[in-house]
Amino acid sequence: MCLSRIQSFCRDLVEVADILEKTAESAAEEAEPSNPNPTLKKIYEGLSLIEAKLQSVFAKHGLQKMNPVGGKYDPYDHEIVCHVPAEGMQPGTIALVTQDGYKLHGRTIRHALVGVAVESQE
Repeated sequence: MCLSRIQSFCRDLVEVADILEKTAESAAEEAEPSNPNPTLKKIYEGLSLIEAKLQSVFAKHGLQKMNPVGGKYDPYDHEIVCHVPAEGMQPGTIALVTQDGYKLHGRTIRHALVGVAVESQE
């Protein structure tokens, strides 16, 4: 199988991982201690296990999620979607991530969508 097909397949899979992560986060919010529904808690636990296993399989095959918060912006790995005040951060530092980026064997297959710190204009 050629490399471009593998990369395309991985890009499709990380979209599934995004949906799974958002669903698990949503279930976690609903499964708070104030909610007495034990079924919801079990669903959340199951989603968390699936998500952890998926990330483990990704890592086994060289597909790594980028965690750029606090790092410097790199146009090869990141796409700027917003600027935020630099409160306590160096300008040019990544302050937030709106969509995770991924690398396959060190090669970026999906850029992380990031917010970069800029000096305040006060």
